Amino acid sequence: MSTIARWCHAHRLAVVLLWLGLIVGLGAGAMAAGSAYTNSTTMPNTESSTALNLMSKGSSGTSGDSGTIVWKAEDGGVRSAAVKQPMSEALAKIADAPGVASVSGPYTPQGAAQISKDGHTAYATVVFDKGGADLSKSDVKHVEDLASQARTSTLEVEFGGTAFGTGVSVSELSEIIGIGAALVVLLLMFRSVWAAALPVLTGVAGVGTALFATILLSHAVSLPDTTPTMGALIGLGVGIDYALFIVHRHRRGLMAGMSVAEASAKALNTSGRAVVFAGLTVVVALLGMLTLGVGILSGMALGAALTVVLTVLAAVTLLPAILGLLGHRVLSRRQRRDVAAGRFTVPGEPKGRWARWSGLVQRRPKMMVAVSVVVMAAMALPALSIRLGSADAGNNPASSSSRQAYDMLADGFGPGFNGPLLLAADAPDAQAKAHLTDLADELKTVDGVASVTAVPMQQGQDVGIITVLPDSSPQSEATTDLIDHLRDDVIPTAEEGSDLQVYVGGVTASNADFASVLTSKIPLFLGLIVALGFVLLTLAFRSLLIPAIGAVMNLLTMGAAFGAIVLVFQHGFGSDLLGAGSAGPIEAVVPVLIVGVMFGLSMDYQVFLVSRMHEEWSHTRDNRRSVRIGQADTALVIAVAATIMFCVFAAFAGGGMRLIAEFGVGLAAAVVLDAFVVRMVLVPALMHLTGNANWWLPRWLDRRMPHFSVEGDSSTDTGLPAQHVTREKEDAFSPR
Repeated sequence: MSTIARWCHAHRLAVVLLWLGLIVGLGAGAMAAGSAYTNSTTMPNTESSTALNLMSKGSSGTSGDSGTIVWKAEDGGVRSAAVKQPMSEALAKIADAPGVASVSGPYTPQGAAQISKDGHTAYATVVFDKGGADLSKSDVKHVEDLASQARTSTLEVEFGGTAFGTGVSVSELSEIIGIGAALVVLLLMFRSVWAAALPVLTGVAGVGTALFATILLSHAVSLPDTTPTMGALIGLGVGIDYALFIVHRHRRGLMAGMSVAEASAKALNTSGRAVVFAGLTVVVALLGMLTLGVGILSGMALGAALTVVLTVLAAVTLLPAILGLLGHRVLSRRQRRDVAAGRFTVPGEPKGRWARWSGLVQRRPKMMVAVSVVVMAAMALPALSIRLGSADAGNNPASSSSRQAYDMLADGFGPGFNGPLLLAADAPDAQAKAHLTDLADELKTVDGVASVTAVPMQQGQDVGIITVLPDSSPQSEATTDLIDHLRDDVIPTAEEGSDLQVYVGGVTASNADFASVLTSKIPLFLGLIVALGFVLLTLAFRSLLIPAIGAVMNLLTMGAAFGAIVLVFQHGFGSDLLGAGSAGPIEAVVPVLIVGVMFGLSMDYQVFLVSRMHEEWSHTRDNRRSVRIGQADTALVIAVAATIMFCVFAAFAGGGMRLIAEFGVGLAAAVVLDAFVVRMVLVPALMHLTGNANWWLPRWLDRRMPHFSVEGDSSTDTGLPAQHVTREKEDAFSPR
């Protein structure tokens, strides 16, 4: 790593220009190509996917995305001339609008069912000729404008469905708030504008490069449209933190009398190694999601992993180059005066508030363990009631058009109207068709079913479709129970004695299958992650007990993160304040993503904490001193890093997109608890209780394991004459 640092320092201007060229080149390519994001939660080899394939049989498949225009009139109802005339004119204009394939309105004999029984609510279905990324946003906006012209003080017009989107997106303000908060924290710690700006600049460079690369990657790999936001959330957090660790070590080298080139090489050969190790750990954890075989999750993992790789690359190449350009300006004015006067500093016995805290943990380890375990258990308790699923438009903020359209349809046609179940039947002969007719009649008597509509089968057809409207909302647990009841009890009885095959499909059933499959895979993924962490920590610290403690701590942290998500989004304590809508199920992809990302972040803090303890243990063989010194020396940098990550994650939590908000809240809670409760209290307290057993490893295993150093040579000997060296009384962040 020191070789890389020296090369980047020697060619610092060229490195900066290369990064600028990379960002500009990728940006130009991304703008020219555009994005090709896709959103599909369809799981292969599930009943809902089989139903979808069956319903597609004989379909031309030429139609694109569809959307719903919903209107409601209290005075006179939707059949009154004051409503019918402007809406009919609007629908006629929409039918001739660019990009529209067809419009199915309520003011035709075929559309009579599109008016509610009370006559106050109606809807029209607009089918576009393209879908996904190919659908022009301007065409959709034009349709919305045409329909909105009919809106009056007594006539509400709103939009729902896939084509019109959710009306909810993450604001760029989230990134600005997160970056601004991180900059303030760094300024308070470093007392230097350049030192504070460098981690932010490096993180933004890595994330910006990744954003453009992700747009181009979307043309080759299926990526959901949340990928860039997810990448920015993760990339800003880890990118700023990784640069922070390197800048911190670089400043210590300068204050110890090293030249700029020497300090940069030292920083990269110590903290830079740990950054690469931590970054690769996050990448491996993210790519581990590919083993789950879930398309949308694999896309998110690839985008996030690419972002982490580029932020690490920026930290170990761009950052040393900029450090070379800035020279001693990364120090505060007082620190520069001390260095110019030959008053150098090297780390001594830690002092200050963190040293006093580590001493308290050493003196009261049992009490510290008890208190911290109670805190973590209390935070994790709500996770026991977690319900995975898929939130719908009913969970969108009340001010969004999609939420208002959802509520209008639910009020006018029943809550199940927003999530009908589509039963696709393969009926190859007359006997099967007769059984299908009997099934349609039987469905009307099933508890939880509001209405049943069977599409008449034409002569020669062998595929039948039955639409079942539940009397509960799509996200309701009662709807999921109804799906299971139909599949396990009602349909098998109807199929007996015939060749009839019936499959429950539709968006609601597809979401239920997605959540079910993903839930079944989470234990395996969690086991793989814990095993990976155990192996990596065993290799890094030549110990069995420390990795075991780390594995249990990771589980506690993840449990606390899940508890925070359940409390806010499933039980609704504060979700409206975040702009994420009302209470509902937790998106099924969120726990898997949090497990992958938080594993890497926890490993990051564990490595920085225990590596310093291990260094002291190697010199003194005194476990109590090693744990105390290691905790005191690393506490502030871990606390600052965690605070920065919390600011970034919390900013995204308030961005208004439910999936991102869940992820932001979970990671924000996890980072704070992991840093300030687990790493600052629980881990050192347990290590004080377990004593020298922390560092035990069977000799036969030690001989067979490869040897490598996570933080390289961390020696702080400067070779300076003693009269020019003063012992550092406080942390390296203290103003001088």
